[in-house]
Amino acid sequence: MNKNIALIGFMGTGKSRVGRELSKRLGMAFIETDSLIVERAGKPIAEIFKQDGEKEFRRLESEVVKEASNIKDAVISCGGGVVLNASSVESLRRSSVLFLLTASSEVILERITRDGESRPLLNVQDRMKKINSLMEFRKTFYLKAADHVINTTDLELDQVVNNIIELLKDKV
Repeated sequence: MNKNIALIGFMGTGKSRVGRELSKRLGMAFIETDSLIVERAGKPIAEIFKQDGEKEFRRLESEVVKEASNIKDAVISCGGGVVLNASSVESLRRSSVLFLLTASSEVILERITRDGESRPLLNVQDRMKKINSLMEFRKTFYLKAADHVINTTDLELDQVVNNIIELLKDKV
C-alpha cells in the first residue's frame, strides 16, 4: 500500500484497538499520536492539560501528527481533537486515507468508563452532556476530514477491521 491509514474520531470509538489490529493484519507500523505526545512531554495527557493547558497539548499534537504523516506504511491512530487543527488534517490528508470511526454517545461513555483512562475533557459532573456537546461541535470537522465513515457502535473489532480493509481495496 502506498498510503498510510489514519483513524480519526471521538474518544472511545475504537481508534487504538482498531489501529493495532489493522496494523498487524496489514503488516504496517502502528503509531498512536497520543502516546507520542506523552513521550515527548514526559508526562500523561491529563498532566499536560492540567499544567500546560489544552493549547499546549494541541501544539504538541500538531508536531507529532506532522512527523507521523511523514512515516510510510503506517496506521496512525489520532487523538479525538486532531480535526480541530487544519494543518494537522492537511498533513494527514497528504499521506493517508482517513477513516472516521463513530459510535453512539451511550457506547462511548460505556467504553471510556470501562477503560478507566483519564479523559481531561470529561472531568465534569455530567459526562454524557459533555460528550454530546463535544461530538456536536466536532461533527462537521470530522465529516469534512474523512474519506470513509464507519459506525463502530454495534460492530466487533474484526468487523471494523474487515470493513476498512474492504474499503481500502478501492484505493490500491
